[in-house]
Amino acid sequence: MDVTRERAWETLTRYTKNEPLLRHALAVEAAVGAYATRFGEDEQLWRATALLHDFDYEMHPTLDEHPQDGAPILREEGWPEEVVEGVLSHASHLGLPRDTQLKRTLFACDELCGFVHACGLVRPDGIETLEPRSVKKKLKQASFAAGVNRDDVYQGAEALGVELDEHIAFVIAAMRPIAGELGLRTGESAQ
Repeated sequence: MDVTRERAWETLTRYTKNEPLLRHALAVEAAVGAYATRFGEDEQLWRATALLHDFDYEMHPTLDEHPQDGAPILREEGWPEEVVEGVLSHASHLGLPRDTQLKRTLFACDELCGFVHACGLVRPDGIETLEPRSVKKKLKQASFAAGVNRDDVYQGAEALGVELDEHIAFVIAAMRPIAGELGLRTGESAQ
């Protein structure tokens, strides 16, 4: 089976109809894909894994089910074990080792992308001028984007071996070109 971004998008959209979940998948794909380029890794494989990381969330919205109950579906569809294991490893409750750069990167980008998106939703210009210090300030506000696991954000950057400010800036930069697709205001739409 060829692992492509297009095939992953087809699988994702067959199981996921919820617009916010699709936007989250696109955000994580952008960040993970940018890191693949930075690390000299297989961008198609990394983008596909990022797109699929929550593909089963609508069917399996609880920790008892997600993502472990989605893994057999991916295997049945012929996705390679590297993709399946990457998807499984993003879920801390499964306790799987993040023993590859892909697994560490997906984990590091998942919660942070959600948080950066939330920051962009409350800003007049989306994420166009968003800076790491603003994100870090919001991270300290427990009531803001309360569903985002702050420990995962901090542990993710640490696992990547990247300073938190650098990681935040990198993720913001990766998400900016697709801000419109993410439902965020852009410079043009803010004027």
